[in-house]
Amino acid sequence: MAGLFNWTSFAIQVIAFGILYWLLSRFAFKPLFGIMEKRRQMVKDQMESAEKNRADAERFLEEQKQALQQARKEAHDIIELAKSTGSKQADDIVNAARAEANRIKEEALRDIEAEKNKAIASLKAQVSGLSVLIASKIIEKQIDEQTQSQLVEQYLQEVGKSS
Repeated sequence: MAGLFNWTSFAIQVIAFGILYWLLSRFAFKPLFGIMEKRRQMVKDQMESAEKNRADAERFLEEQKQALQQARKEAHDIIELAKSTGSKQADDIVNAARAEANRIKEEALRDIEAEKNKAIASLKAQVSGLSVLIASKIIEKQIDEQTQSQLVEQYLQEVGKSS
Protein backbone atom coordinates (compact mmCIF):
# COMPACT_ATOMS: atom_id res chain seq x y z
CA MET A 1 0.00 0.00 0.00
CA ALA A 2 2.85 2.24 0.53
CA GLY A 3 3.63 2.04 -3.19
CA LEU A 4 0.04 2.87 -4.04
CA PHE A 5 -0.14 5.70 -1.57
CA ASN A 6 2.94 7.21 -3.11
CA TRP A 7 1.45 6.92 -6.54
CA THR A 8 -1.75 8.37 -5.38
CA SER A 9 -0.02 11.12 -3.53
CA PHE A 10 2.12 11.69 -6.58
CA ALA A 11 -0.91 11.77 -8.86
CA ILE A 12 -2.68 14.16 -6.51
CA GLN A 13 0.38 16.34 -6.41
CA VAL A 14 0.64 16.29 -10.22
CA ILE A 15 -3.05 17.15 -10.55
CA ALA A 16 -2.72 19.85 -7.86
CA PHE A 17 0.36 21.16 -9.62
CA GLY A 18 -1.48 21.15 -12.96
CA ILE A 19 -4.44 22.99 -11.45
CA LEU A 20 -2.11 25.40 -9.69
CA TYR A 21 -0.15 25.89 -12.90
CA TRP A 22 -3.37 26.46 -14.85
CA LEU A 23 -4.61 28.93 -12.24
CA LEU A 24 -1.26 30.67 -12.10
CA SER A 25 -0.97 30.83 -15.88
CA ARG A 26 -4.53 32.06 -16.14
CA PHE A 27 -4.48 34.64 -13.35
CA ALA A 28 -0.83 35.26 -12.47
CA PHE A 29 1.54 34.37 -15.31
CA LYS A 30 -0.30 36.27 -18.07
CA PRO A 31 -0.46 39.54 -16.10
CA LEU A 32 3.05 38.94 -14.76
CA PHE A 33 4.39 38.17 -18.23
CA GLY A 34 2.43 41.19 -19.54
CA ILE A 35 4.06 43.40 -16.91
CA MET A 36 7.45 41.89 -17.67
CA GLU A 37 6.88 42.44 -21.40
CA LYS A 38 5.83 46.04 -20.74
CA ARG A 39 8.92 46.48 -18.56
CA ARG A 40 11.11 44.90 -21.27
CA GLN A 41 9.54 47.17 -23.91
CA MET A 42 10.00 50.21 -21.65
CA VAL A 43 13.66 49.34 -21.06
CA LYS A 44 14.09 48.75 -24.80
CA ASP A 45 12.42 52.12 -25.57
CA GLN A 46 14.60 53.87 -22.99
CA MET A 47 17.70 52.29 -24.47
CA GLU A 48 16.62 53.34 -27.99
CA SER A 49 15.82 56.82 -26.70
CA ALA A 50 19.18 56.99 -24.93
CA GLU A 51 20.94 55.85 -28.12
CA LYS A 52 18.99 58.41 -30.15
CA ASN A 53 19.82 61.15 -27.61
CA ARG A 54 23.49 60.13 -27.70
CA ALA A 55 23.47 60.26 -31.52
CA ASP A 56 21.70 63.64 -31.40
CA ALA A 57 24.24 64.91 -28.86
CA GLU A 58 27.11 63.73 -31.05
CA ARG A 59 25.53 65.33 -34.11
CA PHE A 60 24.93 68.57 -32.17
CA LEU A 61 28.51 68.50 -30.87
CA GLU A 62 29.79 68.04 -34.43
CA GLU A 63 27.57 70.90 -35.63
CA GLN A 64 28.90 73.09 -32.82
CA LYS A 65 32.48 72.17 -33.74
CA GLN A 66 31.79 73.06 -37.36
CA ALA A 67 30.07 76.32 -36.33
CA LEU A 68 33.04 77.18 -34.11
CA GLN A 69 35.45 76.37 -36.91
CA GLN A 70 33.38 78.50 -39.32
CA ALA A 71 33.31 81.36 -36.80
CA ARG A 72 37.10 81.14 -36.41
CA LYS A 73 37.51 81.17 -40.19
CA GLU A 74 35.20 84.17 -40.52
CA ALA A 75 37.07 85.98 -37.73
CA HIS A 76 40.37 85.22 -39.48
CA ASP A 77 38.94 86.45 -42.79
CA ILE A 78 37.68 89.63 -41.12
CA ILE A 79 41.09 90.23 -39.56
CA GLU A 80 42.83 89.64 -42.90
CA LEU A 81 40.34 91.94 -44.63
CA ALA A 82 40.92 94.62 -41.99
CA LYS A 83 44.68 94.25 -42.43
CA SER A 84 44.48 94.48 -46.22
CA THR A 85 42.01 97.36 -46.02
CA GLY A 86 44.25 99.15 -43.53
CA SER A 87 47.27 98.51 -45.72
CA LYS A 88 45.37 99.72 -48.81
CA GLN A 89 44.20 102.82 -46.95
CA ALA A 90 47.75 103.49 -45.80
CA ASP A 91 48.96 103.11 -49.39
CA ASP A 92 46.18 105.41 -50.59
CA ILE A 93 47.13 108.00 -47.96
CA VAL A 94 50.81 107.78 -48.92
CA ASN A 95 49.96 108.04 -52.63
CA ALA A 96 47.65 111.01 -51.99
CA ALA A 97 50.38 112.69 -49.92
CA ARG A 98 52.91 112.11 -52.71
CA ALA A 99 50.52 113.49 -55.30
CA GLU A 100 49.83 116.54 -53.12
CA ALA A 101 53.57 117.06 -52.54
CA ASN A 102 54.21 116.85 -56.29
CA ARG A 103 51.35 119.29 -56.96
CA ILE A 104 52.71 121.74 -54.37
CA LYS A 105 56.23 121.35 -55.77
CA GLU A 106 55.08 122.02 -59.34
CA GLU A 107 52.99 124.97 -58.18
CA ALA A 108 56.01 126.36 -56.33
CA LEU A 109 58.17 125.88 -59.44
CA ARG A 110 55.56 127.76 -61.52
CA ASP A 111 55.44 130.54 -58.93
CA ILE A 112 59.24 130.73 -58.89
CA GLU A 113 59.33 130.89 -62.72
CA ALA A 114 56.66 133.63 -62.73
CA GLU A 115 58.53 135.65 -60.10
CA LYS A 116 61.76 135.15 -62.04
CA ASN A 117 60.08 136.41 -65.21
CA LYS A 118 58.67 139.42 -63.32
CA ALA A 119 62.10 140.18 -61.88
CA ILE A 120 63.71 139.92 -65.34
CA ALA A 121 61.03 142.21 -66.83
CA SER A 122 61.51 144.67 -63.99
CA LEU A 123 65.28 144.59 -64.43
CA LYS A 124 64.87 145.11 -68.18
CA ALA A 125 62.62 148.11 -67.55
CA GLN A 126 65.06 149.54 -65.03
CA VAL A 127 68.00 148.89 -67.33
CA SER A 128 66.24 150.56 -70.25
CA GLY A 129 65.25 153.50 -68.04
CA LEU A 130 68.81 153.80 -66.79
CA SER A 131 70.11 153.47 -70.33
CA VAL A 132 67.91 156.34 -71.48
CA LEU A 133 68.95 158.39 -68.47
CA ILE A 134 72.62 157.67 -69.06
CA ALA A 135 72.22 158.41 -72.76
CA SER A 136 70.46 161.69 -72.02
CA LYS A 137 73.21 162.64 -69.57
CA ILE A 138 75.85 161.85 -72.13
CA ILE A 139 73.97 163.79 -74.80
CA GLU A 140 73.50 166.74 -72.45
CA LYS A 141 77.20 166.94 -71.84
CA GLN A 142 77.94 166.74 -75.51
CA ILE A 143 75.48 169.42 -76.54
CA ASP A 144 76.50 172.67 -75.20
CA GLU A 145 74.25 175.49 -74.23
CA GLN A 146 74.37 177.25 -77.54
CA THR A 147 73.26 174.20 -79.41
CA GLN A 148 70.51 173.73 -76.93
CA SER A 149 69.22 177.22 -77.37
CA GLN A 150 69.27 176.82 -81.16
CA LEU A 151 67.29 173.66 -80.87
CA VAL A 152 64.77 175.34 -78.61
CA GLU A 153 64.37 178.28 -80.98
CA GLN A 154 64.00 175.99 -83.95
CA TYR A 155 61.37 174.01 -82.12
CA LEU A 156 59.49 177.16 -81.16
CA GLN A 157 59.55 178.36 -84.75
CA GLU A 158 58.20 175.10 -86.01
CA VAL A 159 55.50 175.16 -83.41
CA GLY A 160 54.67 178.74 -84.32
CA LYS A 161 54.33 177.85 -87.98
CA SER A 162 52.01 174.96 -87.27
CA SER A 163 49.60 177.02 -85.28
